[in-house]
Amino acid sequence: MFLTVFSKTFRAGLIAGVALLLGFGFNCSSAGAQGTASASGSGQDRARIEEVLNGLNRGRQIGQVAISPDGKRLAWIEQDGGGVEIEVSPLDDLKKSQRVTAAGKPEQHCREGEMIWSPDAQALVFFSDCAKAGEQADLYLSRMDGQPARRLTELKGYVESPAFSPDGSRVAFLYVPSATRPAGALAAMKPPSGVIGEDGVEIQRVAVVRVDAGEGKQEPAAPVLATPANLHVYEFDWSPDSKALAYVAANPPGENNWWVAKLYTQALDGAPKSILTPAEVAGPLHGLQIAAPRWSPDGQAIAFIGGLMSDQGSTGGDVWILSASGGQPRDLTPQRPASPAWIEWDDDSHIFVSELAGGNCRLVRMKLEGDRISESVATSFGSPIFSFPGIVGDGRMELSLSSSADHSLFVFHASTFSDAPEIFLSKQSGCPTCRFMSYSLTQLSHFNDGVKPAWGKTVSLEWKSEEFNVQGWLMLPLHYDPTKKYPLIVEVHGGPASAEVAHWGTLWGLSAEAFSALGYFVLLPNPRGSYGQGETFTQANRKDFGYGDLRDILAGVDAVLAQYPVDPGRVGLTGWSYGGFMTMFAVTQTQRFKAAVAGAGISDWQSYYGENSIDQWMTPYFGASVYDDPAVYAKSSAINYIKQARTPTLVVVGDRDGECPAPQSYEFWHALKDRHVPTQLVVYPNEGHGFTNPAHRRDVTERAVGWFEKYMPPGE
Repeated sequence: MFLTVFSKTFRAGLIAGVALLLGFGFNCSSAGAQGTASASGSGQDRARIEEVLNGLNRGRQIGQVAISPDGKRLAWIEQDGGGVEIEVSPLDDLKKSQRVTAAGKPEQHCREGEMIWSPDAQALVFFSDCAKAGEQADLYLSRMDGQPARRLTELKGYVESPAFSPDGSRVAFLYVPSATRPAGALAAMKPPSGVIGEDGVEIQRVAVVRVDAGEGKQEPAAPVLATPANLHVYEFDWSPDSKALAYVAANPPGENNWWVAKLYTQALDGAPKSILTPAEVAGPLHGLQIAAPRWSPDGQAIAFIGGLMSDQGSTGGDVWILSASGGQPRDLTPQRPASPAWIEWDDDSHIFVSELAGGNCRLVRMKLEGDRISESVATSFGSPIFSFPGIVGDGRMELSLSSSADHSLFVFHASTFSDAPEIFLSKQSGCPTCRFMSYSLTQLSHFNDGVKPAWGKTVSLEWKSEEFNVQGWLMLPLHYDPTKKYPLIVEVHGGPASAEVAHWGTLWGLSAEAFSALGYFVLLPNPRGSYGQGETFTQANRKDFGYGDLRDILAGVDAVLAQYPVDPGRVGLTGWSYGGFMTMFAVTQTQRFKAAVAGAGISDWQSYYGENSIDQWMTPYFGASVYDDPAVYAKSSAINYIKQARTPTLVVVGDRDGECPAPQSYEFWHALKDRHVPTQLVVYPNEGHGFTNPAHRRDVTERAVGWFEKYMPPGE
């Protein structure tokens, strides 16, 4: 349930989404939860923590990157002069970059992003708030001729995900007209009022605007809403003839029904046709989730990713295919020990797959042989085009890559725990007609040369837990001395269908880098239920939340103790969302943890089912609704074992969290107080599941650090 490195960037509207992507946010006024005196100890201690936190924000952040279809130019997004701006340069010389903007004056700074190249590589389309600074993003087109970009739309609402039609005549995008909040369950929920589930429901649709809209006129054109008002659309793709769309959609409310979404096709001037309903299809895809639909170049088939996914935008599973007219889908990657997150057709018999494999992000090219949509289809893979020991992406989707039209070039930004973000190029270097192509990997940018992490070294760690080989990351304390004993903090990712991937800096909330900088070992495990080892591993915690995955985590703690100088009497636990649940549950199952911090957790799965705004995600994991099988929910509810809890636990949550509602944290805190277990509850105003106020994110970090220092200080 969100907030992991692998999860899709939280997009609180276009402007806030770009800001978060770049590692900064609005200077919102802070209210409510402020100060850390009760958790952080003396003023001297707080000053030291403040100094450490200020030192973590190192390096130049890179937003979306996009290579032109002809492979000659590169566009990227960065923060500059108080705005979020687009730079374009020749691919072979990033120092010759020029700003592309909708601003009318050089001194005007806007927030601009979600850019796409026209198919002929002559124009760049992007969203910008230049017309209504800080209020509304509109679509603009730049011919990159030194003139301000031309405004294509005048919108009112939430917008994202623009995509050119293959013929270059139109741009489609997701649009929530008159939106009062970003689409999805991650943003703060509206205060409840009226007829719940019926009044004020906001629906995301595909809007289409012609590229020549507003040309020679004073006013931009109104977009055409292409999809019906009774379907909430999550993702879409153009047909190769530019006459139709394929999209994943469900009945509203959109924040709850992605888990039961269907795959549709629709002619621009026609009605939607459902071609795949996972709840009705037979086989291993039954009742699971679908994402990333991609139309084949000949228009005859649609490939997509299907699997057990706990969040829309956190994609993983197998690659599937079916006829564009519908029928039985075929699994193209059964038993593959990796988790595809993004796909793109090369030609009618090859698909590029960007996937997580263990601790590496890699790109592979899959060959399809035989009838693509029948049981006779066969697949084969060559060596990875590249394999990167860290997070990669172009800023659109998880592990998505920007490519030239002929797929001879791929561009992305990447980082690791020790290497700040840079832009990379993967270039075809082998025979283009050979069965398996060869590519080279080159670092294009040097924005962060000389930038060093303010935290300790990180190593990939593997250990055995029952029948599974589990991978995770161990971050060593800054200034690590192997002759000394150190405390250990275990940080569990959200999801559970997600993964911890090596990346540069988490500067919000529960920051492993902050813990490391202050003298802690930090274990970041990927237990069963995570991505990276295939669908069998991802589905291994179904009907077993908190049990097998906790055994995996404890086995990881034992592996750390066996190899590093960790004091077994100073081991702590933390996590957000599913990691918050694991924190609450674990302290009722074991006394190994001496302190805990539970962020946006779940204490009682039975009451949670009726409180949250996303109950549809639970049935694939628990096998039935809570009303049909309450026992399976009770089995994993921490509140039912609260008498066994002894661990001092800090609990933090947003007051408008729809994914993990605040009453779950209230219930756990209240129970600990009743049992006289040291605890504290902090509720942050106007925050959803993903905090947007920078002051609140920083306050969570300070409180967590203070809590661990109080109960398991880093000094011997």
